[in-house]
Amino acid sequence: MEGVVTICIIHTGGTIAMRSGPEGLAPADGVLEAGLAALADAGIARGQTKMVHLTPAIDSANARIADWNRIAEVIFAGQNRYAGFVVTHGTDTLAYTAAALSFALAGLSRAVIVTGSMLPLAAAGTDARQNLGDALLAATRAPAGVWVQFAGKLMAGTLVRKAHSHAADAFTARDGWPSLRRGTPALMAYGAPEIAVLSMAPNTSPRAFAAALGAVDGAVLRVFGAGTIPNDPAIEAALMAASARGALMIAVSQCESGGVALGTYAAGAAMKRAGIVDGGQITESAAYAKLAHALAHGGRDILASDLCGEMR
Repeated sequence: MEGVVTICIIHTGGTIAMRSGPEGLAPADGVLEAGLAALADAGIARGQTKMVHLTPAIDSANARIADWNRIAEVIFAGQNRYAGFVVTHGTDTLAYTAAALSFALAGLSRAVIVTGSMLPLAAAGTDARQNLGDALLAATRAPAGVWVQFAGKLMAGTLVRKAHSHAADAFTARDGWPSLRRGTPALMAYGAPEIAVLSMAPNTSPRAFAAALGAVDGAVLRVFGAGTIPNDPAIEAALMAASARGALMIAVSQCESGGVALGTYAAGAAMKRAGIVDGGQITESAAYAKLAHALAHGGRDILASDLCGEMR
């Protein structure tokens, strides 16, 4: 890109821009701006930046689907104005937002780098300075698509999971390059679906399971191993009833690696009969975002399609 390189920084909130107070860490004005100035003085943040604050800022534990739309709208509207984008975000739901942006922004022409930190910018020994500096560099160097930059690693946005609650190297991802939804540039906004994440366990209550499925538009089913659930007629009946009324469901493995392969075991046959989508190697966070996307755009066919490498 010729001329002045301008990166749009979309600040949503999170630990990266907090300060310690009498009751613990809390959002504080000017923290991110001061961090950017320090990076510029050190020669790390070259070029210009444009700051966009999501108002009100969010603790990522309170992030909602509507916030995904707010971030995606800024990116889609600015693709011809900015050389790249950095989204600063709290770590608890960072993987959900990265996946959601991947599905919402078809034909993305710029790199979008989602980052955050485990410690605030002003804290001793912080990881925020490295993460923010790396994200700014990646915003103009990485291929178009949605990425997560954390602890020195650039990871595809649909493949990331938070794997540690305290360590600086908090995120892992299987290999994938890049996280790009191809097609004509389009902003595919999310609706306001009711979605549940339902986890199987020994002696799962069929009544509770059926009640939950009966109240939602779709569900992410966290199943055992390669794709098994209890062989309980009442559980199968709940799945069949939900499917019959049009609820969308996708199966993900409770295991961190290996994914789902429905049909491998007879104990998973009920899910195939009910039309549950085999999530393959999709992460729980990407499955949740993709389910919300499919409920707004295309239904089961979209849910079962590999859109940006998330299921392989």
